[in-house]
Amino acid sequence: MENNNYLQLYPSLGGSFSFGWKVIFQKSFLPLLIAVILCGLLDGPAAGVNWKIDEGHFTFPFLFMFPVILIGLAYSILFKPVIDYGEQYMFLKAVRGEEAEIKLLIEGFRTKYLNIVLANLIVFALVMVGFIMLIIPGIIIACRLAFVSYLIMDKDLEPIKAIEKSWQMTKGHGWTIFFMAIVSFFLFIAGIIVFIFGVLISLMWIHAAFATLYQSVLNQLDDENPIPILGVNEI
Repeated sequence: MENNNYLQLYPSLGGSFSFGWKVIFQKSFLPLLIAVILCGLLDGPAAGVNWKIDEGHFTFPFLFMFPVILIGLAYSILFKPVIDYGEQYMFLKAVRGEEAEIKLLIEGFRTKYLNIVLANLIVFALVMVGFIMLIIPGIIIACRLAFVSYLIMDKDLEPIKAIEKSWQMTKGHGWTIFFMAIVSFFLFIAGIIVFIFGVLISLMWIHAAFATLYQSVLNQLDDENPIPILGVNEI
């Protein structure tokens, strides 16, 4: 795959998964695999703290449990999103035929930390409000804000501008993103069926497909407006 093949991409479900499949088996296979494994391992603490109730009593005192919950929340808000954004940026780099270096996982801590944390919190809040409003609005918001992480990492936009830009970019592509999410679910289930390696490959494929879709929409916008996208007001 030549380095400029991604410039020929057009937004579509089939095209995104087809190109994404090719991407994961190119030169960046090993760093992408390591990134997925590391992020999977780091998802453990982010899952929160579970406790059992036995005959009306916690299995360990609440005074000990409360600090653990706070640490878990801090981890989920202040640490894990930065790694997740870095992982998605790695896959975008791979889509472009560039070097997807492992150090990109922590790139956000050095250059975009505050933007990542704020963007993640705002998107989460908007999606949750949408789900409270009879679920469907939450699904719509989640689909329309699917590109926020890429815009933060790739275009260095501030959180509000990234949210606005994602909403603009995904106009007309909401159904594609929605059906890609459904396909991704079944790919993940298929990966589970064939155990650990299948899960890793399916996750790599899903990440590569969404990064491909972002790049495809970006290509479309660049065709309509050759001026580089540096901010929302420039479109």
